[in-house]
Amino acid sequence: MASPPSTRQQPPIPDSTTARWWSKDTVAIVTGANKGIGYALVKRFAKLGLTVVLTARDKSKGLEAMDSLKVLGLDHNVRFCQLDISDLKSISSFVSWFRSGFDSFDILVSTLHLSLYNMHNASVSFNAMGENSMDKADTVIKTNYYGSKRFTEAMLPLFRRSASMSRILNISSRLGTLDKLKNTKMKAILGDRETLNEDQIERVVNVFLQDVAEGRWKAAGWPEIWTDYSVSKLALNAYSHVLARKYEGLVSVNCFCPGFTQTAMTDGKGNHSADDAAAMAAAIALLPPRCLTTGKFYAASTTSGMVSKL
Repeated sequence: MASPPSTRQQPPIPDSTTARWWSKDTVAIVTGANKGIGYALVKRFAKLGLTVVLTARDKSKGLEAMDSLKVLGLDHNVRFCQLDISDLKSISSFVSWFRSGFDSFDILVSTLHLSLYNMHNASVSFNAMGENSMDKADTVIKTNYYGSKRFTEAMLPLFRRSASMSRILNISSRLGTLDKLKNTKMKAILGDRETLNEDQIERVVNVFLQDVAEGRWKAAGWPEIWTDYSVSKLALNAYSHVLARKYEGLVSVNCFCPGFTQTAMTDGKGNHSADDAAAMAAAIALLPPRCLTTGKFYAASTTSGMVSKL
């Protein structure tokens, strides 16, 4: 049984802009991109000359984001489509919309770290800073884990097969790392990276939801901070690793925690701006093919730069 991975230093990520492999024909999809890191990442990609698809759960918020991009002169290579990843019909509608205008795409970035007690971005959390209610645990898991998983699976057939390799980057959280999980049985399941599969991840999620339903989640060794959100990230990070192993050599799959960023989730507090976090995310998403990794969890560090826990 593999033990939980420890944090280790990673070499500095190369400056992607000096090893440009993309063009205006490179298509990036950014979910939950009407504000925060998602919106900042759309701006970053647009400035670098990629074609970008901006999605938002709320159509009016997405259109407002497009208006803001127009003011900045960045809307000419950005398209918008409404997408609610928790709704299978919305996912199906997005796939149909995408097929009508594009043959394929190259990059998928799920900005799943951004929403706090609202549903304006791709993921949801109903707890404010310092709160930890489980009243909406089902919704949090449904959106943050199952929604992301189902959308990714729906889009996988549309990835472009190329020498530069297709890329998935899930914007995640340190709250979803194994060291936050004290339940030894569940930790052993998720920590066995060589044999971990989707059925095992679903088992862990179901055990958590059962513990919530029966009122024993506090004593069951689940993460102590934003518990439902953290478990959704545990599941997403684990799924990302399974996906990376399954599609090794075809699709690069990594996760990135931007750290304490000034977004709605932190009530505007943080060590750096959404634009700073987006620059780091873009550097990972646009790694030169020779430097491209897969199955990694990158985390921003104010003292050490970028580190990986996988």
